[in-house]
Amino acid sequence: MKVSELSSAEFSERLAGDGIRLAAGPFNCRLQSGVPEIAGELSRLYAHHPLIDDTQFVDFHVGIQPGHGVRRWLRPQARFIVDSIEPFTPLPRDQSLPMLEWGLNWCITAYSQHILVIHAASVARGNRAAILPAPPGSGKSTLCAALVNRGWRLLSDELTLIRLDTGELMGLARPVSLKNASIDIIRNYAPDAFLTQPVLDTTKGTVALMAPTQASVEAVDTPTRAAWMVLPRYQAGSDARLTPMGNGAAFMQLADNAMNYHILGARGFEAVGRTVDQCRNFSFEYSRLDDAIAVFEQLAGDET
Repeated sequence: MKVSELSSAEFSERLAGDGIRLAAGPFNCRLQSGVPEIAGELSRLYAHHPLIDDTQFVDFHVGIQPGHGVRRWLRPQARFIVDSIEPFTPLPRDQSLPMLEWGLNWCITAYSQHILVIHAASVARGNRAAILPAPPGSGKSTLCAALVNRGWRLLSDELTLIRLDTGELMGLARPVSLKNASIDIIRNYAPDAFLTQPVLDTTKGTVALMAPTQASVEAVDTPTRAAWMVLPRYQAGSDARLTPMGNGAAFMQLADNAMNYHILGARGFEAVGRTVDQCRNFSFEYSRLDDAIAVFEQLAGDET
């Protein structure tokens, strides 16, 4: 059974009560909230995710709850809770939905020391994946969202997960976080995609979330290997251009973006090295999404 098979009333009732139990790639999550206004958009963001029953192990019990005391009504706040712990300062209540996504990312990063976690987007064509590590403002999420709406499969927008034993990438297929100008760019580029209403004045600017495609969610467990590491950078007015990157520079890019590289030690070093060795590594400058998509299609076609 999928989230979309619940009625709006059923979804809201479960969310406010015992929680929505769903699978997001390798993780089972229980989502609860006493902030009812997020239910409608949350149900659409996770519409294609499978529900799990209450006998299955849950990795993360998370919730978004109203602020304490007067903060329920005066400049109302929202609190992120995981296993009865509040790891963050409360945020304005209208930031509840992105706070839930940021909190889930934090949970995966903080507790997943059995895999390599890289701050990077990743998309796949068939069983081959492209890893897109890049700093904020590089256009990473915009490019990721565009690729996903042109036939590529979303593995993750924020956290690329690599198995230590096999080197395979593990899909998450959770919502894509778009910021500022990227929101309208993707609304126009992919009018059939579901995007939440923009949330203003967050620490990241204006934020909206894009739902993963049904195909991405349904194929989330498909084994995938890294074939390309592409470091994207949006540059207004530039032509789409791939520039080969040496393995040493590529290693440093992945290691610098690995959230738990220092914790994994030798295992992290080996995982990063193996990933770099099996990839073709590039830096990538672009300005027009159609041109960027064409470059990625050619990249994938070169090895078919």
